[in-house]
Amino acid sequence: MISKNTIKRVNQLALKKFRQKEKLFLVEGDKMVLELANSEWDIDELFVTPGFEPIVKEAGVAARILHVVTQQELKQISRLKTPQNALAVCKIPIGETLPGFLDESLSVYLDSVQDPGNLGTIIRICDWFGVENIFVSPETVDVFNPKVIQASMGSFSRVRVYECTIQEMKTLSAKSEATLYGAFMDGANVYKQQLATKAVLVMGNEGNGISEETEKLIDQKLSIPNFSANVQRAESLNVSAATAILCSEFKRTSNYSK
Repeated sequence: MISKNTIKRVNQLALKKFRQKEKLFLVEGDKMVLELANSEWDIDELFVTPGFEPIVKEAGVAARILHVVTQQELKQISRLKTPQNALAVCKIPIGETLPGFLDESLSVYLDSVQDPGNLGTIIRICDWFGVENIFVSPETVDVFNPKVIQASMGSFSRVRVYECTIQEMKTLSAKSEATLYGAFMDGANVYKQQLATKAVLVMGNEGNGISEETEKLIDQKLSIPNFSANVQRAESLNVSAATAILCSEFKRTSNYSK
């Protein structure tokens, strides 16, 4: 049986101020908890149902403290409408520093993306396309928000996310001889451009796009053309959908132009 204090402490981690104070975040769901066995994340506490306990042990999921709980107890600390069998409280790394150089052909920078679902989906997209580093502005939603972690479907454990200003990103990209591309409605058609072999793709806020400050530092503006023949058509693409399309094009050209 878990105490009321434990329930309160775990529930508080849904709030950013408590995650920052305790340096802890939540990972929930059977598949995502099992994937932690092959990741660099340290588990401080692990809550599992009796039937799932042997499964996590066989998978090699280790925690400082293991709690075997009932479904009802798990429901008291879960952020899901229908809890599964496992919830992990993981440690947030302290002193994560920016890489000194960009080795990858493509990196992504997010300028004030606010929706947790979008950030989590973008993390998953970057994992799919082999983008190892994501950089986010200080105004972007917290990567350790439970909704971000949930939407990433475990990809957060395979992609590194760094917080930095656009000025720091510009300095790093210049040092790495990477072109800083930005997604704009009035940018050049991405399908007609010869894309750089090393690039940083900047994606903007859901409602306002890329900020004026960031726009000044962009090397080249790109856009995804609208192919609809309808007079009334979508005004824009969701930021995560646009990220997927642009990442696909960068990877296609870099892989098949050799």
